[in-house]
Amino acid sequence: MLDIFLQTLPFFAVIALGYGAGRTGFFTPEATAYLTKFVFYFALSAMLFRFSANLSLGEVWNGRLVAAYLWGTAFVYGIATIVALLRLQGMRRTAVEAQCAVIGNTGFLGVPMLVLLLGEQAIGPVMMVLAVDLVVFSSLIVILMSIANEGRFDISIVKNIGIGLLKNPMIVSMVLGLSWSATGFALPTPINAFVTLLGAAATPGALFAIGASLAGKSTEKIEVALWLSFCKLILHPAFVAIAAIWLFPLDPYSAGVIISAAALPVAGNVYMLAQHYGVAPQRVSAAILVSTAISIVTVSLVIGWVSGFQPL
Repeated sequence: MLDIFLQTLPFFAVIALGYGAGRTGFFTPEATAYLTKFVFYFALSAMLFRFSANLSLGEVWNGRLVAAYLWGTAFVYGIATIVALLRLQGMRRTAVEAQCAVIGNTGFLGVPMLVLLLGEQAIGPVMMVLAVDLVVFSSLIVILMSIANEGRFDISIVKNIGIGLLKNPMIVSMVLGLSWSATGFALPTPINAFVTLLGAAATPGALFAIGASLAGKSTEKIEVALWLSFCKLILHPAFVAIAAIWLFPLDPYSAGVIISAAALPVAGNVYMLAQHYGVAPQRVSAAILVSTAISIVTVSLVIGWVSGFQPL
């Protein structure tokens, strides 16, 4: 367990470095926004393209894995929804809290960290987790917000969701990579070197951007932040584990990867959604800050646990 903790510590150290740069003002909010754009649109996209271009669709798609992750995630989403409704939070805040409970920082933290810790063969399961989060749950919150705002479901929402997914660089890079892989040709050496070089910036850039963005986060409703962090860091991996081990049994390695992915802290894009809709952004901010701080320990514990039943 100590060995796993020491392996994850450098990742969180870079996050802490970014946090310190943001708190001291050395790295301004504007600089953080541009670094985030660079990672999101260029470095991380290059990394995902390179990974997916060297995989076949058969190596990525796993219906049982999708079912296990979807079941575990939906179960925790339901728990968070029920608790929020019992607290009379209304549909809009309930949707945001449920999103905090299940959407982890898979893109910026999960892809670079899990692939380095668990090996490049982890990219297939991690990509499926990322796809489910983006396609299913990110679409779900848009639908719920639109219904809450307009009082009805409008079919135009589906069109807007589709356009949004087509504009998401992570989705685009994975689709393009798998499309190239389907041709059966290896990436030309100059292109492979280019995406490898650019993708190498994703890990430090993403981690530093996470930390710098956390510097601007504040804590409101700390008891709610602790509850949502408990959902994300404990309940989410626990129910994904139940699904991956018993309900939809996966091979030990794949199960370990998606359980580890489920243990990641609340994603920053939930804050962007909350800010966009004007629904409890400070509450989401607190959940991101608290869950990221606690995950320094919990992520190590989860990875240490799954390493006991999978070959790393």
